[in-house]
Amino acid sequence: MAKFLTSRSEDYSQWYNELVTKAGLAEPAAVRGCMVIKPYGYAIWEKMQRQLDQMFKDTGHVNAYFPLLIPKSFFSKEADHVEGFAKECAVVTHYRLKNDPNGNGVIVDPEAKLEEEYIIRPTSETIIWNTYKNWIQSYRDLPILCNQWANVMRWEMRTRMFLRTAEFLWQEGHTAHATKDEAVAEANQMVRVYAEFAEKWMAVPVIMGSKSESERFAGALDTYTIEALMQDGKALQAGTSHFLGQNFAKAFDVMFTNQAGERDYVWATSWGVSTRLMGALIMAHSDDNGLVLPPKLAPLQVVIVPIYKNPEGLQQIRDKVSGVVEALKAKGITVKFDDRDTQKPGWKFADYELKGVPVRLAIGERDLANDTVEVARRDTLAKETVPMAGVVEYIGKLLEDIQENIYKKALGFRNNMITKVDSYDEFRQLVETKGGFFLCHWDGTAETEEKIKTDTKATIRCIPFDSPEEEGKCMVTGKPSHRRVLIAKAY
Repeated sequence: MAKFLTSRSEDYSQWYNELVTKAGLAEPAAVRGCMVIKPYGYAIWEKMQRQLDQMFKDTGHVNAYFPLLIPKSFFSKEADHVEGFAKECAVVTHYRLKNDPNGNGVIVDPEAKLEEEYIIRPTSETIIWNTYKNWIQSYRDLPILCNQWANVMRWEMRTRMFLRTAEFLWQEGHTAHATKDEAVAEANQMVRVYAEFAEKWMAVPVIMGSKSESERFAGALDTYTIEALMQDGKALQAGTSHFLGQNFAKAFDVMFTNQAGERDYVWATSWGVSTRLMGALIMAHSDDNGLVLPPKLAPLQVVIVPIYKNPEGLQQIRDKVSGVVEALKAKGITVKFDDRDTQKPGWKFADYELKGVPVRLAIGERDLANDTVEVARRDTLAKETVPMAGVVEYIGKLLEDIQENIYKKALGFRNNMITKVDSYDEFRQLVETKGGFFLCHWDGTAETEEKIKTDTKATIRCIPFDSPEEEGKCMVTGKPSHRRVLIAKAY
């Protein structure tokens, strides 16, 4: 099965699209620009969601839910915000259908026009801050540390499953604070939570930093980001956290009485990751044979494939491995004994390889006689025969090793694809031939940023947190620069 994938070197984009569908992750929906997330893909998302949700709760956050529909007037209250999302908004104008009197199915009832149109949420700052106005009177009501798991709609013109779809799933945190310092600390904390999740669970190394003014979230004073590198040398913004200042509090008149008895506007943050993480997971690790999943996020971590000639042989194998299956489950390892007689072992091997199952065990008559089992790991495709005794402990350590190895491989690739460049001519050449991340001096102006984007389609991904102060000259204008920024072509 896996051999039918287009190779990455031949057509990376086609490889990705084929992998998403053939591995059973998602498929295009009947609705333009949308996708159906299939059970296997959703199982990965659920594991992501479960871990992130726990990390949010561990940092003091609670879940809530806010409406899908937002009154249009709310978007008029924060000018930068509405400008940022205006072109992507889907609008609900009517509330009823009726049968077409000419017999052509159903039509929108012209008598059912809404007095005020609703926007299907592209993000929820406006509806949430209108709600927070009723929740906040004094400093005793702060902080509010809310998160919601939801779907959003942004009317994208060019879509690609998981990476950019009109409707997608995400979480969005929205917090309210009494002081600027507290809000800034919250925004910083959450981007670091995202970075920890990406590296420890997804096995994807990321670079944390601040967005340039042009790349900030609409309505934010500062946006922090984690930037990951895909195997084709393009960057992917994997998560963002925004310091919103008092912009939304002023727009919705959310004030509180501080400890000094003075009235002041509330300070705000918002932060989110989406099913885009699925795209990052696929593109960062997978190969021409299919998915490569880090064990921590694999829905199925171990599969056991019996190789037998008759029902008696199958029963012997089943008896032999039943204890192994139970012992693995007791360790919290997800395992499947695939005794289907509708598919041959070779087909099963290829299918599980395509789906990225980290560890595959094969056991046949010879293994029964020798009290051994063949163990194959998905990340390196290496196989070895090991004694059945102690195989449970062996698999536990192997899964840890696979998780670490996948991260090390991605980190090595990322580090080899970071290039310091001082010359604009050299940058323009390398961004086309090598790709990856580029550390360059920039004069800090939007005009220079736009020129780089126009000339090369590359953008400033972030000003890295760990970027040291370094005197230099902007590679485009020659004007003074005090530190390097991270530039790349991106998804």
